[in-house]
Amino acid sequence: MNIAILTSGGDSSGMNPAIKKFVEYSYLKNHTPYFIYDGLEGLIEGKIKKASFKDVSGIIFRGGTIIRSSRSKRWYEKTYRKQAYENLKKHGIDALVILGGDGSFRALDVFYKDFKVPFMGIPATIDNDIPLNDYTIGTDTALNVIRHAIDEIRDTASSFARAFVIEVMGRECGYLALTSAVANGAEMCLIPEVEYSLENLKKRYLNEIKNGRGYFIAIVAEGLKITDKIKEWFEKEIGFEARSTILGHIQRGGSPTVFERLTAAEFIVKAIDHIESSPDKIVTHKNGEFILKDLNEIITSKYALNPEMLKIAAPLMGKE
Repeated sequence: MNIAILTSGGDSSGMNPAIKKFVEYSYLKNHTPYFIYDGLEGLIEGKIKKASFKDVSGIIFRGGTIIRSSRSKRWYEKTYRKQAYENLKKHGIDALVILGGDGSFRALDVFYKDFKVPFMGIPATIDNDIPLNDYTIGTDTALNVIRHAIDEIRDTASSFARAFVIEVMGRECGYLALTSAVANGAEMCLIPEVEYSLENLKKRYLNEIKNGRGYFIAIVAEGLKITDKIKEWFEKEIGFEARSTILGHIQRGGSPTVFERLTAAEFIVKAIDHIESSPDKIVTHKNGEFILKDLNEIITSKYALNPEMLKIAAPLMGKE
């Protein structure tokens, strides 16, 4: 069986270990692996190449994706999907594995309905926002990048008695902010999913300052778009000199963690083992197990943050 892999949407650390395992495990199972470069756009343009062991030598520690990624508006025009299909036929590709988020999965689901090309979706996004799924490739490395940044910022925050407002990625999902705030001992955590009370936080902070609080670390999710507002709030309402730091795209980079590399390998093995018998599925990671799910089940479900983690973080949001 000729199987091609592509990465779509935002890159995330852990994609390269997945690509490496894809090539090695495909050959082990007597399949022939192919690369599709530049995501869906590359599929439209026919950027398809047979993969070798040499291609994946020495990539396991590298962030990003060696086959590159893209977002494609053209994909939603059937003319271009037909062009993509002809490119697959030209190279004798029998099935696809895609690393990406729900938008990427929807794109291949449309393709499957058009041309019945089997595919397996593997969640790969630092946002960790796929419903019915506990983990997406890239999340652990992103959390460690954030942890390292907070540790460095804390040094200067404590030296100058300042408040630092740190904006993390995640779009409309607060997973990175929530987890990072709890894991790194932040004093504030503001996320799109939960209402917060600055009035309650002000009362608590002023009391803590009287009892020796000398600096503040505030984690804010990018989806709220309030980073500058919170910086000004610390200065006007709390009386602390404040700085804001937007971590930005460094969160997508970095050498994949051990957990990242192991999980990426397990995702790939599950996908290849079932791509012939269960096409048009998404490999999910739930309660420590890798489970195949129908895309429709995922896209009709709503992602929810861990309620126990929200309970722990409630005081950081001004919840009483």
